[in-house]
This record gives sequence, C-alpha cells and structure tokens, in this order.
Amino acid sequence: MIIFVQTIMLDKLIKYTRPPDNWKIAVIIISGVLTGLIFFIMYVGNATSYLSDKPETCINCHVMYPQYSSWRESSHERIATCNDCHVPQDNIFRKYYFKASDGMRHSFMFTFRLEPQVIKIHEAGINVVQENCKRCHSSLVDHTFLISSQSDEEKKCWSCHRETPHGTVSSLSSFPNVRVPGMDPVIPEWLKKENSNK
Repeated sequence: MIIFVQTIMLDKLIKYTRPPDNWKIAVIIISGVLTGLIFFIMYVGNATSYLSDKPETCINCHVMYPQYSSWRESSHERIATCNDCHVPQDNIFRKYYFKASDGMRHSFMFTFRLEPQVIKIHEAGINVVQENCKRCHSSLVDHTFLISSQSDEEKKCWSCHRETPHGTVSSLSSFPNVRVPGMDPVIPEWLKKENSNK
C-alpha cells in the first residue's frame, strides 16, 4: 500500500515538473549550462578543500593571510590547526554543520566583497573558540575563575591572553611582506597547453 502511494506521488511530481514537449531541448541545455557553471564555481573556489582540516584552506581567500601568518608564527602552529580552535569539536554533526554554515557566510561575503577591512570573529565563532580553549587547556583552567563575582558573564580566555595565537592582527595590511603558500592556478593544465601551442 505504501509503495503504491509513493508511486502515485512520484508520478504526480514528474507530471507537474515535466516541461512541455517544445521546451524539452531548451530545458536540457539550460540545465546542462547551470550544472557546468556550478561545477566550475566549485572548482575555482576549491570547494573540496573545505572538507579537510588543512590550515591552507583558510587562505583560499587572500583576506585571511594575516591570520594564517600570525598562526604560523605562534606556539599553536605545532599542535593545532585553524579548525581545532574555530570549529566545534564535540561531535561530527555539529562540526560539519558549523563548517557549512560559516563557510556559506564567508563565501557570500567574499564573493560580493562585503568583508570588512578589519576581520573580526562573529558571536557564534567567539563561543566556539572559548569552548575549544577550555577543552584543550582544561587542566589549566580548572583552578581559574572565568566567572567573576561581579558578573554572571564568563570571561573570555583572550581577555588575558590577547596575543594568542593571532597577536595584534587587525587589518589586511598587518603583514604586508608575509610569506604564505601560493594559490593554485585557476586555469586547468590542458587549457594552458592548448594556449601555448597557438
């Protein structure tokens, strides 16, 4: 019975979404172009890199060079990646949900050039970084009073440790001569060869 109902619903869906016969070729061509465009954008944006925990992913956008550079020079570089601090670590679902939602926000902002001159962490990121500071340094913070008697608001770890790990990074020009890994070229090798043969 359930399979019969599902079949009827699927037939109705196909009936309502199927284009008229005189539009089928146009719909196929437009669908192909849009699919190709999506894959091209994913290729140019290096989309698969965001599934990893490599710090170099954070510099897919040039605006993160100061943060990457200051991390490379910090004590955290030897033991922690960007995601160890900036992404939830309590369970895999929360981790990838956060990465996806934060990544979409970053992609939107960087694509439409809405990023501020001074990069600042947003509220959700602040909470995650605080969680991860306490998670990694639990043996050090068990005797520390993060909540004062004057306020119920928890004191942030970086209110005392201001230089950890990004130092005084405050703008895109903070590290003008920094050495960072170069970005991969966007032009595919086969196209480069084709152009060089002409």
